[in-house]
Amino acid sequence: MVKFWGVRGSIPCPGPATVKYGGNTACIELRFNKVKRVIIIDAGSGIRELGNYMLANDLPDKDLTIEIFLSHTHWDHIMGFPFFAPAYIPGTKIKVYGPVTFEEDTLEGIVGGQLTYRYFPVRQTELAADIEYIDLKEGSFDLGDGIMLHTKYLNHPILCLGYCFQYQGKTVCTAYDTEPFVNVFSTDPNDPGYDKEMAIEGEEVAKEQNLRLTDFFKGADLLIYDAQYTEKEYKSSKKGWGHSSCEYAIKAANQAGVKQLALFHHDPVRTDAQIDDMATRYCNNSQNGSVKTFFAMEGTVINL
Repeated sequence: MVKFWGVRGSIPCPGPATVKYGGNTACIELRFNKVKRVIIIDAGSGIRELGNYMLANDLPDKDLTIEIFLSHTHWDHIMGFPFFAPAYIPGTKIKVYGPVTFEEDTLEGIVGGQLTYRYFPVRQTELAADIEYIDLKEGSFDLGDGIMLHTKYLNHPILCLGYCFQYQGKTVCTAYDTEPFVNVFSTDPNDPGYDKEMAIEGEEVAKEQNLRLTDFFKGADLLIYDAQYTEKEYKSSKKGWGHSSCEYAIKAANQAGVKQLALFHHDPVRTDAQIDDMATRYCNNSQNGSVKTFFAMEGTVINL
């Protein structure tokens, strides 16, 4: 079971114009009922409501064991952690996984560092849960109980991981925050810094990385992809910001033979009415081949 608890990017945006799709930042729950495992992808502001739900529905039966996988440590993806109620409950065990860009800053220091008196009234040392921080890199990992995890580095201004969870023949993948890989070397022969060999190599590397990402989520039952912008917005002023367009996400999903595509990480300025209009434009199956495409919405549950 997959449930969306936060679908926005950059900053929470609650209000009357975002009620339908939701205003909380990234948080996705994967629940493996047969093996009683709960995996959370990202700890944006949406994790607060998830934590409250877990206290009301999971805690009465047993102590909680929770695994949180962070795509990266930008604030909109970790800001909900201090408000995650299970972290304050004795007996709760929490494993926090994620990439770290700077070796001098540990995952614990970045995520747990929010809980200092400088920013918050509770210190990390006062949390009652048993919390373990685990650095992740690109690779494949056996999580036990038949759950496999594959990770892939994405294209973002900070080290960021895409996740691919496999269980009993079903696959759920995430690819956010990311944008298409591009040639970083000049391709203009008139540019003083132009180097023909470097330009050719840059094109080849960018193409290879984009193909690797497509192969990463090939055939996924559900792909949750960064779609913060339209192609027009992306090309006009958003290149290099680390986010993709709806058009690119749909194209990549089709190339990979994905079954369902959730367009995710909505721009905070995007209203419900605007996303409805975009859904009419982008979620037409006749345009998207066999890929069922939809804009992620808080509260949506998908059973695979």
